[in-house]
Amino acid sequence: EVQVVESGGGLVQAGGSLRLSCAASGFAFNDYSLGWFRQAPGKEREGIACISNSDGHTYYDDSVKGRFTISSDNAKNTVYLQMSNLNPEDTATYYCAADSLRVATYMCLADRLDVWGQGTLVTVSS
Repeated sequence: EVQVVESGGGLVQAGGSLRLSCAASGFAFNDYSLGWFRQAPGKEREGIACISNSDGHTYYDDSVKGRFTISSDNAKNTVYLQMSNLNPEDTATYYCAADSLRVATYMCLADRLDVWGQGTLVTVSS
């Protein structure tokens, strides 16, 4: 079964850090781009960090640049999102996605991708 499963969400205070994990299975992980998207209440889903496993190229949305880091462990078929200096505006459901066609930049700007996870909730308290 082709799937990605997120973990690591939770409640954190403003200024704190959190690391999300995305475990992938059922597809050729090294040939895909993977990314993190988020959707806050009442807002549209947005791509915030993506990585092309083929060459390691990354893309970050301006809202998280310098605070979030995406990384990929090809041996574990897992992608991580290290989040630092969190603020209440980062509160959202975070989704992991995988795509076989798009490189990191275009993946984060796309809407219809090959595989989506169920999401993990991140809540940042002030």
